[in-house]
Amino acid sequence: MYDFKGKVAVVTGAGSDMGAAIVKKFTDDGANAVLIGVHEETIRKTYDDLGLDGSRAICIEADVSDEAAVKAAVRQALDKFGRIDFLVNLAGIEGPNNSRTEEYSYAMARRVFDVNVWGTFLMMQNCLPVMQAQGCGAIVNFGSVSGMFGYAGEIAYGASKAAVIHMTKNAANENGGNGVRVNCISPGWVNTKMFRRILDQYRETFDDPLDNVTLGPLGRPAEPMEMANIVAFLCSDEASYVNGSNWLADGGMTLG
Repeated sequence: MYDFKGKVAVVTGAGSDMGAAIVKKFTDDGANAVLIGVHEETIRKTYDDLGLDGSRAICIEADVSDEAAVKAAVRQALDKFGRIDFLVNLAGIEGPNNSRTEEYSYAMARRVFDVNVWGTFLMMQNCLPVMQAQGCGAIVNFGSVSGMFGYAGEIAYGASKAAVIHMTKNAANENGGNGVRVNCISPGWVNTKMFRRILDQYRETFDDPLDNVTLGPLGRPAEPMEMANIVAFLCSDEASYVNGSNWLADGGMTLG
């Protein structure tokens, strides 16, 4: 457990399984939380399921790829809490699985980049000045093993996550002297709705879909809270010398 009392954590994609785990970890450790998501009902479900109240948490419906919506969301967070200590850029979309490059829709590829890349960019762009003025802050972006390895069928998703990893390093280099650290987590498989949806797609082709998912030496996907624990560490004072890193959290699946 970390001492985040009085800190404010902004989490995008807060309505997802992993987003809910991250919000839970922050609030369990004393932080106030700003839950941002594109669908009000999903972030409200996280809020309600965790038993949060208006004194320590706020839900903001916003599309992170919309510049005006991001600016408004950050203003709303500041109006509520007066500061932003942590930003977690989890919001992202996958696009179609197993689509060859020549089959991939340009419109879908653009949308994947709009959310995954430019959504992360816009959130950092609007939160960094707040953190710089405070003289402290920590940002955790979400990449993916797909952004590090050239998996077939993931042309847009993989490229978008590679861009996030690189933006993390750029921002870390620019802001270390301002007391702001920027890091990235690149998960492998995580036991979320997206993972289960991919298994359902594989069931259409394979008798045992898990035979076609590389889980690595641990033989299982990560649980969302295992990712949340890494987020909390990277935001904590215990990671005060960790900056510009990309944490590969894949259970060893890429070891070969």
